[in-house]
Amino acid sequence: MKVIENSFGSASSHVPTEWAAIDWRRVQKNVRVMQIRLTKATQEGNWRRVKSLQRWLTRSFSAKALAVKRVTENQGKRTAGVDRQLWDTPLQKFAAIAQLEKRRYRPLPLRRVYIPKANGKERPLGIPTMKDRAMQALHLLALDPVLETTSDPNSYGFRKNRSTADAMSQIFLQTCRKASAQWILDADIEGFFDNINHNWLIDNVRMDKTILRKWLKSGVVDRAQLLATTAGTPQGGIISPALANWTLNGLETELTAYLGTQVGKSKVEKLKVGVIRYADDFVVSGASQELLDIEIRPWIEAFLAARGLRLSQAKTKIVHIDQGFDFLGWNFRKYEGRLLIKPSKKNVDAFYEKLRKVIGERLMVKQEDLIRLLNPMLRGWAQYHSPVVAKEALSRMESLLLWRLMRWAKRRHPSKNAGWIRQKYWRSVGGRNWVFAADVVAKDGSKKVMELYSLAGTPIERHRKIKGEFNPYDPQWEEYGEALRQERMLKNIGYRKELATLYMNQRGTCALCGYEMNMETGWHDHHIEYRVAGGSEALRNRVLLHPNCHARVHSQNLQVVKPVPV
Repeated sequence: MKVIENSFGSASSHVPTEWAAIDWRRVQKNVRVMQIRLTKATQEGNWRRVKSLQRWLTRSFSAKALAVKRVTENQGKRTAGVDRQLWDTPLQKFAAIAQLEKRRYRPLPLRRVYIPKANGKERPLGIPTMKDRAMQALHLLALDPVLETTSDPNSYGFRKNRSTADAMSQIFLQTCRKASAQWILDADIEGFFDNINHNWLIDNVRMDKTILRKWLKSGVVDRAQLLATTAGTPQGGIISPALANWTLNGLETELTAYLGTQVGKSKVEKLKVGVIRYADDFVVSGASQELLDIEIRPWIEAFLAARGLRLSQAKTKIVHIDQGFDFLGWNFRKYEGRLLIKPSKKNVDAFYEKLRKVIGERLMVKQEDLIRLLNPMLRGWAQYHSPVVAKEALSRMESLLLWRLMRWAKRRHPSKNAGWIRQKYWRSVGGRNWVFAADVVAKDGSKKVMELYSLAGTPIERHRKIKGEFNPYDPQWEEYGEALRQERMLKNIGYRKELATLYMNQRGTCALCGYEMNMETGWHDHHIEYRVAGGSEALRNRVLLHPNCHARVHSQNLQVVKPVPV
């Protein structure tokens, strides 16, 4: 049975009667249509219509179902709030859709947990209940199109299809030339998430004010004690990144407008001012130290003060590009007039410490299990730095890792000599020596070699930056966004050529629901003819499905048709 909805997305009498019967392709389409309308109304500045469309969307069956789907499939699905309830079963998930009503809604306090930070301190997270998470996801569907349409062009944190590499590329464009800006204001906001002014958020965020006020004032349970929340937005809520971005939106566009009133619009370009922001971290380029210190910094301080925020006096500094600065794990510095971007020393040291700890705590695990654990870590770190000048750092890290693994092996076999240890744990593969590898038995019974990921072998590739004006909810950007999404997805799975081939053949969409697959949605490799029934590993017998669609295929015994290759 399918979800049949009118053009406004409100459910008709023909609604599914169980979770497995929901037509997710139609649900996604209904929400998408409404978000496109929201984008158009925002572009026109028709705020009454925006409010009306948001009300329609948050009351629709499709949006509610999609909100429940998100919170029951993401990484936090097994983390409960103060009520200790989880939505594990299809029955619970379907019943939850009907609970997402504004009338008599009252959020419960957040559950405070602490996670370690890189500097040794702890970061407080506020964990909402499942119902509160779903309500946040529901209202985020209505807020995000408005936020994307009004966001600064060079804001890259917590936005669709934007990444740290895009922010890095924009800094490169802003500072790489001989005539580019030479001075950088490296800013740091003191206690950003803890100090945002609630009244400012309620007055300025374009969403349901009653719901937002309830979230902000819900309180937090910390070590069995209920505490009131008078300022800030908790880290851990689904809508928190959107509220953070909304708080700092205008930092780029309003600063440019202010400078235009001071020196004239025609002369603003000569100041070489550029604001590049990722979440609450940002840098500002300028033609001179005096411009940044006397003109721009006081303006930024006033901009933040209106929102209950302030710059950290200890961490905020103005530096020359020849001196260099760290941002998002990279060091930006000019050497004899040439800008080089390298992994920062702090980032390299932190990653090595992580490897040291992981290896040191697993003295007795099998070699193949250690490789399985290390490979995602190594690949992720290497791919993060692959768009910058990282060859030297990667090779250095590989040498340190070799030494660390040799020490791991010697501690396992204290009575054996180095030759014996090398023969047992290392081998030559192709033209590479000292490859940490082990023989493993595949599911089909065949033997194959499992190798440790080669950091030094990671290719260095220039990142193609997203266009600042891109809006994922604007139909005129549809073709560009589709090409960008597929390009970045293929880069992430390119090391597994079979998956890349399946992804291209399916045009980047799920073989069951037809909706896009990306790093956020995830994917499963499904065999059309099950392997237990004699199905082969050949590509003609495999398709990629969303994890939820994969579960639906098996629970309902659905037959998936192999898509026609592009």
